[in-house]
Amino acid sequence: MPVTRHDEQLEPFAAILAYVLPGLGHLALGKPKRAACIFCGVMGLFFGGLFIGGIDAVDRKEDFWWFVGQAGVGPVAFVVDRVHQNWFKVEDESEASVRRSMLPDENPRNRKSLGHPNEIGALYATIAGMLNIICVLDCLWHAPRPRPEPRVLHRRTEDEGAAA
Repeated sequence: MPVTRHDEQLEPFAAILAYVLPGLGHLALGKPKRAACIFCGVMGLFFGGLFIGGIDAVDRKEDFWWFVGQAGVGPVAFVVDRVHQNWFKVEDESEASVRRSMLPDENPRNRKSLGHPNEIGALYATIAGMLNIICVLDCLWHAPRPRPEPRVLHRRTEDEGAAA
């Protein structure tokens, strides 16, 4: 059965939804299974990075270039960064109005993770953001599913009937 080819459609509203919450754009396009996979994959990777590296893995001020990639996850990354900046950083007495991550000897509950776990967590969260950007672009240039052409019964004309 021949399949008709449709041109790609530009879907900016679905792309905006996909940025606001990973998977929401595909849900708006009528692809719930793909939306669930995207949500679980992107958010699992992002929060897995937070679990491995701690909340300091998302830090707009100290690790700006990592945060550029992490921002691809959407508003969730900005909320996590805001919580980190306002609740888990301390004022530095040596420099006025400078906030920095806790050092190991200050408060063990809020200290910056040491060694590679912090870097690995930042990497996971950044990969999640970059993956979501790919999903946003997939929503933006949405290719509808090809639909089979309807079957048309061939009617014999009088000339074909006489020839047969």
